[in-house]
Amino acid sequence: MQFVGYAYLRDALRLKAFTLKRSAMIKPVTRITLVGDCLAVPHGVSPGDGRYLDHLLFALKHEGINLCLLAQVLEAIPAEQLLQELAKAPNGVFIRKACFLWEGLSGRRLDYEAPVRGSVVPLFDPKHYLTGPSVRNARWRVDFNGLGSLHYCATVERTPELEDLLSLDILGRAKAFLVSLPPEMMDRAINWAYLHETRDSFAIEKEEPSEEKSRRFVQLLRQAHEGRLLSEEYLVELQNSTVSSPFDKAALFRHEQNHLHNGLRGAAGVSYVPPTPELCRELMQELMVFANEAPRQIDPLVAAAVTAFGFVFIHPFMDGNGRLSRFLIHQVLCRSGALEHGLLLPVSVAMKHEEQNYLEALKDFSQPTRDFWNVTWLDGDQMAFEFIGHPSIYRFWDATRCVEFTLRMARRALEVELREETEFLDRYDRVVKAVNQRYDVRGSDLSRLVMMCLDNGGKVSKHRRKQFQYSVPEAVFDFIEEQAAQVLPEQ
Repeated sequence: MQFVGYAYLRDALRLKAFTLKRSAMIKPVTRITLVGDCLAVPHGVSPGDGRYLDHLLFALKHEGINLCLLAQVLEAIPAEQLLQELAKAPNGVFIRKACFLWEGLSGRRLDYEAPVRGSVVPLFDPKHYLTGPSVRNARWRVDFNGLGSLHYCATVERTPELEDLLSLDILGRAKAFLVSLPPEMMDRAINWAYLHETRDSFAIEKEEPSEEKSRRFVQLLRQAHEGRLLSEEYLVELQNSTVSSPFDKAALFRHEQNHLHNGLRGAAGVSYVPPTPELCRELMQELMVFANEAPRQIDPLVAAAVTAFGFVFIHPFMDGNGRLSRFLIHQVLCRSGALEHGLLLPVSVAMKHEEQNYLEALKDFSQPTRDFWNVTWLDGDQMAFEFIGHPSIYRFWDATRCVEFTLRMARRALEVELREETEFLDRYDRVVKAVNQRYDVRGSDLSRLVMMCLDNGGKVSKHRRKQFQYSVPEAVFDFIEEQAAQVLPEQ
């Protein structure tokens, strides 16, 4: 098995990077062909052994952009080799991309002043990647169009699933659905969304929020519509509002190493280690710039997904990161202008119903990252952490699966959670109205009985009949069931 391109470079240079989704290797084929997860390459067009630049140019041409690997490979390629290759093809697309990245990633300048006359090319091919706004590099005539910058950038491939989800215009449909409701029904549906978004966001963290904590979080969700720019001060303010213990409240982004724990003892219990405090602070500055600008430049749900998952992977606080990451989905959508007049898409409610898929999306990054840390258990809860990877692991990450998951949850929040709740409210109103027209029942008792009946498949249980026997006539129980049978869909 003879690898070429990125796979060859990863093995030959022992690069610190995740296993490739697709590997290029020499096969008995007549042309370069994608076969499953293998890019089959004819022997005659494969780069030779030992020259890293040839494999890098092959990868740029045939395998796309992998900034995590490119950042490390370019550290091993001397400027002289780039200049020699440039002399052969001064306007070549892929050598220009290599030179642009070498300078942009290293902060150094190649000793080359001849004007480049080739046509301007995007770094990321928009046919294969979701891209951001283009920033022209006139020297190499390369447009940087990534989701971020050359200091922090997420990559999102245009998979068939993602293309289908993007074509649904989920946010437009959510807005149209809510404004189509009668005003009172819309208000009740939105209030339900705020309360359940809060409850389920805490539930994902295995936490039952107090009434005060719930109230504060709902207030935060409503304040997101103010469109405030993300800053360290604002995020600290948000973090302080979501945690209870004064010892867990942050004053700044963290200045110590944190980690996630899976319940096992010692080092085996460490399931994820985010970047070092120094790198954390740098990456948060980049992520905040992205979160403040991207919602009005790219699809808001894509911007929300990159922001939310990027935030939780950086883990800038010692506590409260998970809840804040899900809040940021809402904050980014509000900043984009896609959700107006207090509208909310209850994405956390959808995530709670598909919690295992949420964990899998998180593990897509967190699990392989764990392999680049040596963790030593010292005593009690004390651990020693040694990063043996490369900063590019955290700087340049593949967000494809996270974006797919976020769009699926947004679709579910619209098509399942919001629609089911508004249908429930409509049925509830119809049953209550029918009962009130015939019987005189205390409002609070009637409300509880109708909700319980609808939640119980249209039946008032024996327990509820006994519970309300002294305040509600027996005939009312039967009438509620009759009316519920009329409004509930046939099984």
